[in-house]
Amino acid sequence: MQIVFTVNGKSVQVDVEPRLTLADCLRHKLGLTGTHVGCEQGVCGACTVILNGSAVRGCLVLAVQAEGADVRTVEGLSDGTTLSPLQAAFRKHHALQCGFCTPGMLMTAQALLETEPDADEARIREVISDNLCRCTGYLDIVEAIVEARAAYQDSRDERAG
Repeated sequence: MQIVFTVNGKSVQVDVEPRLTLADCLRHKLGLTGTHVGCEQGVCGACTVILNGSAVRGCLVLAVQAEGADVRTVEGLSDGTTLSPLQAAFRKHHALQCGFCTPGMLMTAQALLETEPDADEARIREVISDNLCRCTGYLDIVEAIVEARAAYQDSRDERAG
């Protein structure tokens, strides 16, 4: 079955089987391997992508459900030469070790900061608690998101003019 949707700002047309997950479509059909697949049950958060503005588990969404949708993956965070403010903060704060959870953490944080740029540390901790990390202990991740938050607040203030 043919589906058409937008990925990181580009329209794509993909032939998929109805049972293919969005995560597998992104990885195997489109070559966007930044979306990691861990538990395949929606528990770990490694496969988190942004679908129509909301963070979702790519392993729980069927690719056919993305028909006509806007999907953003970790590959779409930077312009290819400059890290996004969130990525730069993760790097600065050493908010990754093995890196397996990092794409899902980044996309979860991105969705949060876009919708709630004033999220306090407690809210940040609450939202990322759905993403599992075995390496960092979360402290560096929280510090990175708190630092990046200022860039999203500035962006919001500029739009408000």
